[in-house]
Amino acid sequence: MFTGIIQAIGEVAALEPKGEDLRLRIRTGKLDLAHIAVGDSIATSGVCLTAVALPGDGFWADVSGETLACTCTGSLQVGDRVNLETALTPSTPLGGHLVSGHVDGIGEVVSRREDGRSVRFRMRAPDPLARYIAAKGSVCVDGISLTVNAVEGVCFDLNIVPHTLQETTMAGFRPGRRFNLEVDIIARYLERLLLGDQAASIGNTGINMELLQRCGFVRGS
Repeated sequence: MFTGIIQAIGEVAALEPKGEDLRLRIRTGKLDLAHIAVGDSIATSGVCLTAVALPGDGFWADVSGETLACTCTGSLQVGDRVNLETALTPSTPLGGHLVSGHVDGIGEVVSRREDGRSVRFRMRAPDPLARYIAAKGSVCVDGISLTVNAVEGVCFDLNIVPHTLQETTMAGFRPGRRFNLEVDIIARYLERLLLGDQAASIGNTGINMELLQRCGFVRGS
């Protein structure tokens, strides 16, 4: 588990295709690796990767075909910057929100504009994930824990303050840029709990108005 509070910006140092998989080397910059061992997890732009070797200035990780298909990791190039966070411990301050490092889908930057000293982004989520994103709720964008300012359909707005722009890769975000999106883990579990026995049904489409009415969240007409 992670918090979405980025600890360092790393850089892709090497990419080695391994059949359908990929071996990835990341230089970790200022990230403290003193307590990292082989087998530990490091969130890399929101993707939970396992360190399989520690060459001193970073780590190597194996990336499965499933991860390549479901995240932006497959489009990384040598020299690209990535957001890094080590796994939380029982004493880690939970400054962001609970992040699993299991990316739900790939989003896209729609627009960017200056807003005082901050930058306002409009992001597009994949259609199936839009229902999990709520105004003033939490999302994880490329590993960064962020608060949603507004929601409109599949799009949501983020207001990024100067500190976040400086300490993460978001300063380089421009319209058309794709990112790893993880929705709030509580929202996903809440949906399954509301479905009850229906969660095991093949072809279940998730939460709808009929289910909400049955559970008492919506009054009948």
